[in-house]
Amino acid sequence: MLSYDVLIVGAGGAGLMAALEASKAKDLRVAVISKVYPTRSHTGAAQGGINAALANVDPSDSPEVHTFDTVKGSDYLGDQDAIEFMCTEAPKRIYELEHLGVPFSRLPDGRIAQRPFGGAGFPRTCYAADKTGHVILHTLYEQCLKNDVEFLNEWFVKELIIDNNEAKGVIAIDIRSGEVHAIKAKAIIFATGGYARVYWVRNTNAIGSTGDGMAICYRAGIPLKDMEFVQFHPTGLRSTGILVTEGARGEGGYLINNKGERFMARYAPQKMELAPRDLVARSIETEILEGRGWGEGMMAYVHLDLRHLGAEKIKSRLPQIRQLCIDFEGVDPIEEPIPVRPTAHYSMGGIDVRDYKTSMTGVNGVFAVGECACVSVHGA
Repeated sequence: MLSYDVLIVGAGGAGLMAALEASKAKDLRVAVISKVYPTRSHTGAAQGGINAALANVDPSDSPEVHTFDTVKGSDYLGDQDAIEFMCTEAPKRIYELEHLGVPFSRLPDGRIAQRPFGGAGFPRTCYAADKTGHVILHTLYEQCLKNDVEFLNEWFVKELIIDNNEAKGVIAIDIRSGEVHAIKAKAIIFATGGYARVYWVRNTNAIGSTGDGMAICYRAGIPLKDMEFVQFHPTGLRSTGILVTEGARGEGGYLINNKGERFMARYAPQKMELAPRDLVARSIETEILEGRGWGEGMMAYVHLDLRHLGAEKIKSRLPQIRQLCIDFEGVDPIEEPIPVRPTAHYSMGGIDVRDYKTSMTGVNGVFAVGECACVSVHGA
């Protein structure tokens, strides 16, 4: 029987970071079990960046302002202690990623570049062009290999084993062979991502984002929390729902209706296209429902116009977005506006985490991190 001190279920950004931290204790046997190869995890599709108050662009930014923006963006439903902790820790984690080798985009003076993002009072989003998740995922995977983390790739976890409110292990299937295994573990960390794939008509999620970890924990008696809060990203490609990063608006893109208006002036005259995502998404749907979009039914859309940014900026800052638009919509953003509509994006609810500093659930030895976890920092 396989046996580990720490078993991480899921090999995305949160899972690999958890594995890397656990592997620093050299006396622990650490393994990551994943139904896909680690570099195929959905973190690789994350584009725009990570918010942290480094104040590299505007010295007025601070973790306190970041905390306020996040509390406000949660419609005051977020856990304010957890939000403060996250925003205070964020700069340290960005520098940690930098030291691990993540190639963030740079300002002319060499510091980490930051771009404006929705709901933020200052340019706060640290990014690597429009491939931020991709470079973070590959960097963390390389570091885990360096630290001798074991990987059980293409294994599917079915059940969590608990005895007297204490983690004992999991039941998993080796997908390639079909064999069922019981795996012992003293600590089990769920990092299985979200469930937005349930919105099958239009979503940004990989086909494997099916909420496995949440379902496993729920069946084992661990509560779920805030499951009604699902974030719809304002800009998904019309036909597929594939994400068009908020960075496109952060770089200066305009949302335009069929009357040629920058319609966000009606809904958020100060923030415009960089209002919080829920507000922008509702505004787009309102424009469509009131007849100011293009097309009909589920294929109706508005335009995201990047043409005024110029070819050089689009090619250097948004190269992946340009290629996705060409491949999936037949549109080159340098020449034409992009047809977009809100798309299911992020699961803000998840496995109930009782202690936001340790990620512990209500069961001893069971932890949850990343999108599958809920520490209530997002609110509504």
